Parts: sequence; C-alpha cells; structure tokens
Amino acid sequence: MMQVWGCSCVFDQQMRELRYLLHTGQSRCYNSMGQEISCLDSGHDGELQVGTPWPVNRFELQEKTILDRLTGLTWSQDANIGTFPCTWEEAFKQIADLNLECYGGYGDWRLPNRNELRSLIDYQTRKPALPTTIPCINPFLGWYWSSTTAAIHPAYAWSIHLEGARMFYGRKDQYQLFWPVRGKGNSILPATGQSQCFDDQGNAIDCSGTGQDGEFQMGRVWPRPRFTGESDAVFDSLTGLCWARPCNVSNGPVNWQRALDAVRDLNKIGLGGIHHWRLPNINELASLVDCSRHSPALPTEHPFTELQDGYWSSTTSFFETDWAWVLYLNKGACGVGHKPGKTFYVWPVTTLNTC
Repeated sequence: MMQVWGCSCVFDQQMRELRYLLHTGQSRCYNSMGQEISCLDSGHDGELQVGTPWPVNRFELQEKTILDRLTGLTWSQDANIGTFPCTWEEAFKQIADLNLECYGGYGDWRLPNRNELRSLIDYQTRKPALPTTIPCINPFLGWYWSSTTAAIHPAYAWSIHLEGARMFYGRKDQYQLFWPVRGKGNSILPATGQSQCFDDQGNAIDCSGTGQDGEFQMGRVWPRPRFTGESDAVFDSLTGLCWARPCNVSNGPVNWQRALDAVRDLNKIGLGGIHHWRLPNINELASLVDCSRHSPALPTEHPFTELQDGYWSSTTSFFETDWAWVLYLNKGACGVGHKPGKTFYVWPVTTLNTC
C-alpha cells in the first residue's frame, strides 16, 4: 500500500496489478532535462508501475521457440527469421512457408497483431527495446511488421521499431522485418478491434486465408458496452481503468512537467468527486485505441468530450530521456514528444475502484 501524492485516498495494490494491462517495464524516473531523479512523489510511470508484473522467469527457451509466460504466446527464437526485409504481403507468404515446413514443430505460425507485437516491448531498454531476459537471437534494430492495417491509411500497416520502440505505420509495399508468433495466448491481451482485411493498395478484401489481424482477431473480446458512467468519470470494462470524460483538463497544450502538475491540481478540485487521478502510462493510453477507427482512433460508442490529437503519458522514452511517450489519438500511433515543449494535452486516469 502506498500514499498517492498526499491524497487521503490510498492506492490499492490489487488495482495497481491490473490483470488486463501490461506493465511497461519502466522502473526509473527522469526529469524534463533527461536527468535521472528519485521516483518518490514524481507521478512518473517508474514510480507507480501500473499493470501486471512480469514473471521472474518470463521467457522459456524451447526448441527454436520462446514461450512468453506473461502473455502465453510463443515466438520464434530467431527474431529475424526471414533474414532480409520484405514487403507486408511477402511476410505473410514466408510465414506460410514456415507452416508448410512445420518450423519448430508447429504449423500455426502467424504475423503478430499490433497488440501482440507491442507486448514484447520493454520501455526501460533500448537497442533493442526488448526485455533483457528474452533469449532471442538476431534482433534487428529496425521496423517490424504487424498484421494490423492502419485504419487511417489502409495501404499501410502498423510497425514497431526495435531500436527505441516507436510504433507507426509503414506502406505495405515497403521493406521491413517480421517476427512470427503462435498460440492464442492467455487472454491478457485484448483484441485490436480490427475486423476487416485490406490488400497492399488499401482495398477491402475477404479475410479468409489472408493471415491478417482481421481474419484471426486474436485477443480477448471487448465487452459490450465497453464504456459506462454518466458523470465526469468513465469506466472501461475492457481494462478496468477509469478515465476522465473531458479530455482537455489542461485547457490547452502543455509541457510534460506541467501535464504532471495539472493532474495534481485536478486532484485538489476532485473531478467527478475523485481526488486520485494521475497521468496514464503509454500502455494505458494505447489500450484505448480501436484499430478499426481513426480521427479519433476510439470505439464508435466512446463517451469522451474535448478530444485532442496528442496526449502525454507518464512514461519516459529511454532512448532519449528528455523525451516522453505520447499517444497520437487521430492515428492511433505511439510516438514521443520533447518534454520541455508545450505540445500535448492531458487525459487523466485512475485505477481506484471509484468510477
């Protein structure tokens, strides 16, 4: 148990360890100049460490494969099994060949969806941005394909750059790497929301046999309704998080430190009668994204107001610690912003069960 920013309310350890939200891996704190500081009372991701803790022995090396005990997914041990970059369509074809040869003893390999690929990221590492305990070989410091099309530009698909963990979309006829995965997982990862499939020109196609996210729709099914609440606090039944309904509590773009301070100020007022709001980490922000939507990339039934394009997270970019992670809401991308810049907005969240 711990006190949160001097509030009378106490942060509940069980709510900290949300079952359906992955811990980012960040355990250290950095100020706006990028200098490491004490995490105490900072409000940073490294202090609160919200999400399901990683098992001590998270990864198990098997024959040519790696079992991730956190998600239940199995990955190829070789993180560059295709050797050379390839187009999105070529990645699917090469995975089909792996299944024909029963690589590692399995014939159900597939291209990971966006949520599955993000689950490997450790936000306290860089070059590569992977957990230090993962026993993979040949990780490449470049872009990796997911099976998820970018809704804002269907001729593009979501990718992650392993050097520093940026997530953006690349044109499907560009050349990137791929990392095969198999298994249904243990339901800790939700589905992305994508149910359609698209060719490399962005045309909608039948999903059967494509191997795309829209065909498999792997992950935990979203509850209906997903969002509930009639006041200024909205409960997300998918993750157990409680979000502020108004999404511009800073009344304009602010720098990163001001974003943290704005949440402290909000707690003095008590939005929706709640006095323990905080700045969300990047995994919490990304959990809101519906990969079938854009502008904003939120489910159609969302109840939020005053939406903006970019939101600060409490997670520092370990690649450059004077930068912090940002959700670009119109696209659904996870990028970074320079902490001193007055460029992004504040969307508070809480994990206490008072929503």
